Amino acid sequence: MLLEAMPAAKKDLDERITLAFNKLLKDIGNQVEFELPDSFNKSKSTAYTLIKRNIYLTKKIKRRLEDDGIFCSCSASLGSSRVCDRDCHCGMLLSSCSSGCKCGSSCSNKPFQHRQVKKMKLVQTEKCGSGIVADEDIRQGEFVIEYVGEVIDDKTCEERLWKMKHRGETNFYLCEINRDMVIDATYKGNKSRYINHSCSPNTEMQKWIIDGETRIGIFATRDIRKGEHLTYDYQFVQFGADQDCHCGSSGCRKKLGVKPSKPKMSSDAALKLVACQVAVSSPKLKAMMSGKDVYQNGDLHRGSSQRALSSLPTYSCNCIGEVVRLSRHTDKIYFGIIKRYDKYSRKHSIMFEDGTVKFLDMSKEDWDFVTW
Repeated sequence: MLLEAMPAAKKDLDERITLAFNKLLKDIGNQVEFELPDSFNKSKSTAYTLIKRNIYLTKKIKRRLEDDGIFCSCSASLGSSRVCDRDCHCGMLLSSCSSGCKCGSSCSNKPFQHRQVKKMKLVQTEKCGSGIVADEDIRQGEFVIEYVGEVIDDKTCEERLWKMKHRGETNFYLCEINRDMVIDATYKGNKSRYINHSCSPNTEMQKWIIDGETRIGIFATRDIRKGEHLTYDYQFVQFGADQDCHCGSSGCRKKLGVKPSKPKMSSDAALKLVACQVAVSSPKLKAMMSGKDVYQNGDLHRGSSQRALSSLPTYSCNCIGEVVRLSRHTDKIYFGIIKRYDKYSRKHSIMFEDGTVKFLDMSKEDWDFVTW
């Protein structure tokens, strides 16, 4: 308004601005492309607040009396003060010992907040940004650290994901623990948020029940030496463009969104194997499954290969899909499903309850068919 009222002053201002720009261009000379310093182009870690326990932004499930769950009856073995080792009933069910247990203060199956977090340090990696290395030796099966953050519902999770996507962020710190319940360590968390992915990891996430609350613990899957990078398999759910994997392991799947391949087992086959496992501890079911009738595919003989076979008849019936019971050198019983037979090697492909498949020469195994 003032400049419109004073046209002479406005004209003088325009001329001065033009002169200033012309002088600047003259001083610069030839035009050059402008680039920001490298420090601006490198993606920076999201600033976060260090916390020790989950912070609930969604409705927390109220703890009930029955959340104390089962009670263990562990006691210290002779010459040791350690209580609640790997055979602890609570620990086997991924639950911390409760106030109803009689194991006392020497219990090693304590809630996560009372366990010693392993020593670790934050480092910068060549291709994966920040990472975590062990600052002490860690034994297989030991608790490493709890994955903590803000516990949010699915609606809040989706809103946060879209905001992060629009900002161009590629680092996500989300871990689903239950239906409509997600741990988000983007803004609040601990060092566990920096543990990188590997297709051949040395730790794994385990879902535990601690005083009625579902929490995520990270445990070593093998012995880890001081200085090794801590990793786990993200089981990544893709949100946006594919992300390359730089873990460098021999079994690398190349992309974070690719899940490990495992042979699929039909629901009927899985049900058979579960029934077999139950039968081992159930005298009634064991009696129902104690028959020794055997069928053949590829000259499989009746009964165990450890018995005299010369007098046993053979059959030409197809046994693909049948359940076999194997006794190995450790005196442990295994159950598997026959998937196929290779007539050249005369070996059978057996899928076991954990999804692994092995080719076995049944003439060298101690086995029986399970009849129903």
